[in-house]
This record gives sequence, structure tokens and C-alpha cells, in this order.
Amino acid sequence: MKFAVIADIHANLEALQVVLEDTKQQGCTHYVCLGDVVGYNANPRECLEIIRAMALPCVKGNHDEYCSMEDKLDGFNPHAAEAVNWTRAQLTADDKQWLRDLKYVRMVQTFTIVHATLDGPPRWGYVFDKLAAAASFPYQNTQVCFFGHTHVPVAFVRDGTVIRGGTYSKFRMEAGKKYFVNVGAVGQPRDSNPKAAYVVFDPREGTIELRRLEYDIAAAQKKILAAGLPPRLAERLAYGR
Repeated sequence: MKFAVIADIHANLEALQVVLEDTKQQGCTHYVCLGDVVGYNANPRECLEIIRAMALPCVKGNHDEYCSMEDKLDGFNPHAAEAVNWTRAQLTADDKQWLRDLKYVRMVQTFTIVHATLDGPPRWGYVFDKLAAAASFPYQNTQVCFFGHTHVPVAFVRDGTVIRGGTYSKFRMEAGKKYFVNVGAVGQPRDSNPKAAYVVFDPREGTIELRRLEYDIAAAQKKILAAGLPPRLAERLAYGR
């Protein structure tokens, strides 16, 4: 049994298709999604249809929430607000209801999934460092919890009272330690690497592997511009920022 752990698809169909093809090649048998299926990019309906058809465990991301509600976007980054309003217009009432019904946190067999943090999932806090990760560990009842939201793959490890964090490619979990692992972003990486990211998790072997994949960035960019979305959203894909 192998799990593909995907997050932050953000309506990037080109990236999602490449990731799903790679999961087959890696022998993945199960899938989970850490939220933000929609937002920013130009194929929210198509990406949502794929994820819904897979009937996989999925938690709610902040863009899933924003795009499924009609709340005002006061205080939002102008580019993000424009993308949310555009996405709202693309989604059906049924799409929005599905997104609203998503839970903030889920347990899947022996591990936990959340979009942002475990100490306050609806607050959409960002975990970039050990101090921020420390707030989630007391709420983590499994050895590993996978999260997204920052679009930056990083693994935090608590060994007793000591918390370490850093980048990773593949590692094996050790008994007695807890892991809070960001799987990176499928559709909008922000670690200065434009390649799509996801994780292959093998519970039997206790291994976590970060996969990075090239996809047709130019095609995704053209769709963003054709949709009338902010050019900045297209530009950033090429730089992974």
C-alpha cells in the first residue's frame, strides 16, 4: 500500500495530470488531498471534477473555503481576491457545496491530514519554522501529519521536546518521533523550484518521498492570461515563487 499525498492543486490542470500519471508509475494505490483544489489558476472546474471523481479523503483549504462562500474579501491581496472572485463565477452550486462540506482535519488509517495547522485549522496559520510547528504537535495524535498551505516542502520532527526542521527528498520515520510534513504544492510551488510537488508515503516501510515533476508551465500560463486573471499569477509559475 502506497499513498500519494497531494496538496495545493490550485486549479492547475497541467500540473495535476502530470502528478497523477507519476503516482501510477510509483505504484501508489491510495490518495489523499490536503486542500486548495481551486484558486489562482484557470481550471478550477476540471481539477475539482477529477478530485471528486477519485472519492479520496480530502480536507478543506483556505481557497476552497473562500471560493465556496460569498463573503467579502476585505484585506485580501488584490491578485488573490481577483482570482477568488473569478473562481466563484466558474463553480456550480454543487461544486461550492462540496467544498463547504469538507472537514478541516481528517485521520486516514494511521496518519492525519490538515491544510494548515492542527492547533487552529480554520485560522489558516502558516508553518514555516520550528516555532510555528511546535504549536501543532500537541494536537497530533498520530506519528505523522501531512499539511500544505505554504507551498514549501519541509519536514518537522519532534523527538521528545526537541523539534527540528528542514528540507527533504526521502526519509524513513523512526519510532518514538512525530513528524509534521509539508508535501509542497502541485499547482503553485513557492520554494523557488517551479516543478510540481507531491509526496509518496509508504506506511509499511515508514518512508516519505518528495517527488518533483516538470509539467507544461507555458500551457498553464496561457490559460491564466486567456481567462483574464492577473498576469502575475502566470509569471510566478515559471519561477516557483
